[in-house]
Amino acid sequence: MLQRFTSLFPLWAVILSVVALFYPDIFLPYRDAIPLLLGIVMFGMGMTLSARDFLLVLKKPGVVLFGTAIQYTLMPLIGFVISIALSLPPELTAGVVLLGSCPGGTASNVICYLARGDVALSIVLTSVSTLLSFIATPLLTWLYIGQTVPVDIYGMVISILQIVIVPVTLGIGLNTFLDTRTDSFRHVFPAISVITIVIIIAIIMALNRDNVISAGLLVMSVTILHNLLGLASGYGLSRLIGLSETESRTITFEVGMQNSGLSVALAIEHFSAIAALPGALFSIWHNISGSFLASYWSERKEPEQQ
Repeated sequence: MLQRFTSLFPLWAVILSVVALFYPDIFLPYRDAIPLLLGIVMFGMGMTLSARDFLLVLKKPGVVLFGTAIQYTLMPLIGFVISIALSLPPELTAGVVLLGSCPGGTASNVICYLARGDVALSIVLTSVSTLLSFIATPLLTWLYIGQTVPVDIYGMVISILQIVIVPVTLGIGLNTFLDTRTDSFRHVFPAISVITIVIIIAIIMALNRDNVISAGLLVMSVTILHNLLGLASGYGLSRLIGLSETESRTITFEVGMQNSGLSVALAIEHFSAIAALPGALFSIWHNISGSFLASYWSERKEPEQQ
């Protein structure tokens, strides 16, 4: 039942987004709760991990290094190029680049499973990029847009430590300490994450009601293009260097699916409400595109299995 609820994440996000656009006053009072809500999501992510999950770094260091490197190389670059090509205003450009500079999204692990990828590798890639985010995300954002938009690097580092690194580390530590005693309730965390992220999206939609009406189509087009180019580049480069089909599928989702909740929280804290709009729309779209691609790949056996 919970798994079915979680799989319908895009539907819940669309429904609550529509509600937020028509009745924004329901969600506007909770603007300041976004960092706390994302911290809950990150703690839930940590509770699904243990110290043993990171042993794969020692077994496949090259693959993990490659996946993490292109995650933080391709997505901010693609976002920046699209923004310049379409002449987006500075605040939206900041939001798109910030989104591209964030780590991989937790939903990629579920999508990877559905696509017959390497789930263990997916979890490690998401975890490693998340733990590196307090350095990589502020630095990349400043590198691309620091000349046109003020970027508070120190403030972003503190924000990421507070709403990502600390909750994830606490979750991993608690899950490792409790070990099998978390088996009975660990499965509820993905559902809690879905509910929380949907609420975050609704808050951003309420804050950007006028912007969605005036620029929603443009931002949605940028979001779709950003995601599709990320997915295609992740898969193409992985195959180009000789990774297996399974590894390539895994890296595809890690590159193309961002932690859009983090970009929303950072945009609200350090930029503006409109800068959070790309992240909110990305949250909906990347789950839709990821689900379709996973469905296609799930019907095809990997060459090594044929």
